[in-house]
Amino acid sequence: MFRQAALIAGKQTYPAQVRQYATLREIETRLKSIKNIKKITKTMMIVASTRLSKAERTKVTTGEFAKQEKNFYLNSEVEKSPLTKEGKDLIITITSDKGLCGSIHSSMAKKIRNLLKENSNADVIAIGDKIKQQILRTHESNVKLAFNGVGKSDPNFLEASLISEQILKYIEQSSETYNKVAVYYNDPVSSISFEATNDPVYNEQTVNEAPGLCKYEINEDLSVNKDLFEYALNTKILSAMGNGYAAEISARRNAMDNASKNAGDMINKYSILYNRTRQAVITNELVDIITGASSLD
Repeated sequence: MFRQAALIAGKQTYPAQVRQYATLREIETRLKSIKNIKKITKTMMIVASTRLSKAERTKVTTGEFAKQEKNFYLNSEVEKSPLTKEGKDLIITITSDKGLCGSIHSSMAKKIRNLLKENSNADVIAIGDKIKQQILRTHESNVKLAFNGVGKSDPNFLEASLISEQILKYIEQSSETYNKVAVYYNDPVSSISFEATNDPVYNEQTVNEAPGLCKYEINEDLSVNKDLFEYALNTKILSAMGNGYAAEISARRNAMDNASKNAGDMINKYSILYNRTRQAVITNELVDIITGASSLD
């Protein structure tokens, strides 16, 4: 009758779909799936918690390598060098290949995208699959070099040296002049927060033009050679990987802890729904039995 009335009105309509209660089997399957997920997230949280202390030690150890370069840049006032405003910018961004660690990778990608909006000519070198995939979606032409297989364990000097070696080869073979190289990484501000920050690396021409370089005893016929730039790049990458690794482990622990708590809340919710549905099924069966017995009388 409803269909005939709709056809007479000149248009076809359909009755609204009514949401049906889930069956006991569906609720039980869902509840079992959530419990399994909670076991996984809780295990991952425990693993991240045990690795966090080692990651913190790695952050401190790798940070010692970059302290001397920071002091040198500060004392020589290299930021005031006239060459820092010339040439092209090179952005080295560091994350890892692993996920399930909250918004740590997406926040870094957002930071790099904002930088590329301000300076669309900057080149990007991505270290880690996560940052590479996200930057390639919007700024494929800016990505010049990418590395993967990082973040599986705590970084070391050999790993950073191999990466910096490939970057130096690219810089030497490139026709562009990079007077300033910025290494972007996630800095663990606290155990529950992180911040995308950067450390600059200046080449030998920029350092030679620094106004405060006279504070150091350097012969007039000599100049700061590229060895300083190569070593500084290596130590900056190592320090950035150490900080990023500690931030990622902490973020993964917090993410898995929150996921476990959310899974616990869902388990309680579905347990109550399962008990209510089960009680309703039993009540309906009792009603059917009593009704059938009454009809037989």
